[in-house]
Amino acid sequence: MKSTHLKAVILLSGGLDSATVLAIAKQQHYDCYVLSYDYGQRSVIELQAAKKLAIAAQVVEHKIVRMPLDDFGGSALTDSNISMPNDSPVGSVPITYVPARNTIFLSLALGWAEVLEARAIFIGVNAVDYSGYPDCRPEFIKAFQTMANTATKAGIEGKGVQILAPLMSLSKGQIIERGLSLGIDYTQTVSCYQADDRGRGCNNCESCQLRKAGFKQAKVVDQTYYFA
Repeated sequence: MKSTHLKAVILLSGGLDSATVLAIAKQQHYDCYVLSYDYGQRSVIELQAAKKLAIAAQVVEHKIVRMPLDDFGGSALTDSNISMPNDSPVGSVPITYVPARNTIFLSLALGWAEVLEARAIFIGVNAVDYSGYPDCRPEFIKAFQTMANTATKAGIEGKGVQILAPLMSLSKGQIIERGLSLGIDYTQTVSCYQADDRGRGCNNCESCQLRKAGFKQAKVVDQTYYFA
């Protein structure tokens, strides 16, 4: 029997935030088409986590697209010649920022959504407990929504795709609480910028620090595996 649910494209990295967004989309009864990227990131193991999460969520389809942003470099996440920082100066954009990453990722998601006639794209960006990336802010999502409405056939016909960022105003602790209420097993997610081949976190990078602080905020035992 053909599904009567609306379709959505979900950006899934394999991390804590994107896993939560996938669960939210499922709760809202979307037929989920999941998109992950192999963009030359240090922690390729996160893609294995994304595969497991997609299978557990019984998504309709999961695509992993190769997008070689490491050809450009310019980020500690894609260039092994740049040292991974443990923190960043307050008010600055950290070296872990990957230039135009979310713009590129959302653009490809927009193309797939239009082919699928999907009505929503879910992305796990957050502007509360985050690393200060410019493409994780409400202003970015609003601007991309305007572009999507202008640049697509669906948009100009009044059937445009909504760009949904349900975690935008939540703290990391609130995100974890929401995810746990939806039954997410966060031990299956990988957040670390330089996780080892077993998916264990370094316990030092900014992403690990934000993750640990989130579990503390949520007053939940952090069962994340760390190698240091």
